Amino acid sequence: MDEPDRQIITRLSPWSVADTVARLSAVIAARGMKLFAVIDHSAEAAARGVDLRDTKLVIFGSPETARPLMAAAPLAALDLPFRLLVWADGYLTKVSYTAPAAIAARYDLSDAFAPSINAIHPIINTVIDR
Repeated sequence: MDEPDRQIITRLSPWSVADTVARLSAVIAARGMKLFAVIDHSAEAAARGVDLRDTKLVIFGSPETARPLMAAAPLAALDLPFRLLVWADGYLTKVSYTAPAAIAARYDLSDAFAPSINAIHPIINTVIDR
């Protein structure tokens, strides 16, 4: 599980970075989750005169769902709430996030927590679905 391709999942979005983030925000709200922050790394870089591809970090989750995970494994708070990196790679928009299996393994979470951790997949699928 130490191989980078198993630790991080990257999916293509058919939308621009801005549209992907907007769609993600809408899906998060529709599911009753909390959007904690959108960190615009590229805007911060530009404000300092540095060129950086369009890169935004979206932090979101459900406090009700995360609480049992953090109660079972306090260090899981290092990976919760969920974080998605939406970024431009040439003409492509990519969405990258830590694999749920990697989070479960990192904190030795039982299979009972799989539904909570795997909840990120349908969110991504909804966001990038045409």
